[in-house]
Amino acid sequence: MEIRDKVTVVTGGASGIGEALCRRFAKEGAKAVVVADIDEQGARAVAQEIGGLSVRCDVRREEDVVHLVEKTEEQCGPIDLFCANAGIIVLGSVDVPAEDWQRIWEVNVMSHVYAAKAVIPRMIARGGGYLLHTASAAGLLSQIGSAPYSVTKHAAVGLAENLAITYGDQGIKVSVLCPQAVRTAMTRQGGGVAAVDGMIEADQVADDVVRALAEERFLILPHPEVQTYMERKVADYDRWLSGMRRLQKRFLEGE
Repeated sequence: MEIRDKVTVVTGGASGIGEALCRRFAKEGAKAVVVADIDEQGARAVAQEIGGLSVRCDVRREEDVVHLVEKTEEQCGPIDLFCANAGIIVLGSVDVPAEDWQRIWEVNVMSHVYAAKAVIPRMIARGGGYLLHTASAAGLLSQIGSAPYSVTKHAAVGLAENLAITYGDQGIKVSVLCPQAVRTAMTRQGGGVAAVDGMIEADQVADDVVRALAEERFLILPHPEVQTYMERKVADYDRWLSGMRRLQKRFLEGE
């Protein structure tokens, strides 16, 4: 997919990777860029700078996501590309309070489900469309220090895979974005173990996304090392787990 003349929607568009995507899509000549975020003021500021449309959206609420889709199509036209990008992190293991597990599940997984439910039937009726899911390298590997993040990002990758399989022959294209550490508000205190291969800028991620969309490539890896780690993981899972425990020990001792 080429972005020029396309109607694009980005959740979590007020900052971080989402903001970088919005700016890059505008630069690419998108017909419309819809900046959706629970941070209404931030979304409006980005939209004003790029000539886009801002919509307040709490992605934990299905009715908000449906409203986002309907408002976009009313004001801008049919959605060509929906980027389910909003995400959060919760630190800790299985002892994280249930309400925090529920909150991260709703933001990192159910928001993607709501978006797919809202746009896929419309896209199929028009002959096709594109979904971009922002997950994480944690969804392919793991996240030392955060079981909730690892679990929900694995689920996001699994959903993207299933959508690609289920609807790929009906004109629905799917990509999943899986970076390691990116310089955003989420990593302001440091990227932790995810920054083992360096922290990259959100603009670089947006560049990689545009290239991957043009190639209609499913897996987007701004940190190419992740593919090597995946290959090692599936080649010898027990050895990989041992290596991750060593990395965890090194990380914890470094603190």
